[in-house]
Amino acid sequence: MVRTRGWHLPERHVQIDGRPASASLVDFGLVFFHSAREALDRGTGPYFYLPKLENHHEARLWNDVFCHAQDAIGVPLGSIKATVLIETITAAFEMDEILYELREHSTGLNAGRWDYIFSVGKKFNSDPAFVLPDRADVSMTVPFMRAYTELMIATCHKRKAHAIGGMAAFIPNRRDPEVTAMALTKVKEDKRREANDGCDGTWVAHPDLVTVAEIEFNAILGQGPNQVDRLRPDVVVSADDLLAVDLTGGTLTRSGLTTNVYVGLRYLASWLSGSGAAAINNLMEDAATAEISRSQIWQWIRHSSSLEDDTIVTADLVRREIANQMVVIADELGSEAFAELPFEEARRVFEQVILASEFVEFLTLPAYELLD
Repeated sequence: MVRTRGWHLPERHVQIDGRPASASLVDFGLVFFHSAREALDRGTGPYFYLPKLENHHEARLWNDVFCHAQDAIGVPLGSIKATVLIETITAAFEMDEILYELREHSTGLNAGRWDYIFSVGKKFNSDPAFVLPDRADVSMTVPFMRAYTELMIATCHKRKAHAIGGMAAFIPNRRDPEVTAMALTKVKEDKRREANDGCDGTWVAHPDLVTVAEIEFNAILGQGPNQVDRLRPDVVVSADDLLAVDLTGGTLTRSGLTTNVYVGLRYLASWLSGSGAAAINNLMEDAATAEISRSQIWQWIRHSSSLEDDTIVTADLVRREIANQMVVIADELGSEAFAELPFEEARRVFEQVILASEFVEFLTLPAYELLD
C-alpha cells in the first residue's frame, strides 16, 4: 500500500510545460503504471493511502484520476482501493461526502491524529480561542479528539467502510526495560480504547508493538475480520463538539516550549538528512508531530501567551530557547555527530516558520527548497 504525497507538494524533478508536477500524481502514476496489473494478477490490487485531504472536492479529484488511470491501462473500474486519512479539521466535517466521492474505490477512513491536531492550530491560527496547550496534554481522550474519532467510526460503519485507528507514538527502547514497559502500557491502553470504540484496525509506530495491538483487537474482534456491522447509534457529534478545543484543558509550560523547540530542531535535521520518521526521546516523531511543535510556538508568540510561570512567550524568548537547545543537542550527540547533520539549516527553517508574520502552510515546503 503506497502513501502518495499530499496535493500541496510539488515534484520539481518532473516538469510539465516548465512547471513542477504534482507530487501526488507522480507518486500515484508511477506506482499504478508499473504495478497495477501485477498486483491484480497476484490476487490483490493497487492499494493507496491518501493523505491531507481537506474536502470532498479533493476526493472527487482523486476519483477522477483513478477512473482515468484504470481506463488508460484497461483494468476494471474499482480495481483501485484507497483509504483516506482524516487528518484535517475541515475533512472531519465532510467524511460522508468523501466516502461518497470515492465510493467505487474507498476501503474506509483512517484517523490521522497528529496531523489533525496540527490542522486545528493551522486553520484557526489567528483565533486565540484555539491556542492549544502543551502537546502532551492534547491526548486522544480530550473532548474534541474523542468527537472526531467516534464520528469517523460511526460514519464509516454506516457506509459499510472500515474505520482505522491512529498511530500511537510511543516506541520501545530495547536498551531500557523501563521505557519499554511504559511504551507497552501506553500502546495497550490506546489500542484497547480504539478496539472498544469500534475501529476495524490500527497503526503502531514500531514492529515490536504489533503484537500488543493484535492482542487488544483480537480480544474484541474474536475471529471476525472487522466491526463494520457495529453501527454506533449512540454517537451524536455536533459541529460544536468538533471545535470544542476550549475543553481540552492542560497548560502552557516552559517544559512544553523546550520540548517543542528540541523536537523541531531534531526532526528537521533528520528530515533534511532523508529520514521522514525519527525516534526522539522514545517517541516516533514525524512531520505531523513536528508541525504541532512549530505551530504551537507560532500561536504562542502571535497571541502573547503566558506560560505557567507567567512568562510571556515572545520571539526573543524563543530565539534564546533555540540557542539553548542547539547546545543541548550538540552535547547529547557529540560534536562529530552533530556536525554531520544539517542542524544549521534546520535552525534556519525552524526560525523561518515560527517567526513568520503569517502562518506558513506547511513546514516541509521551505525545507524542500534545501534538498538536492
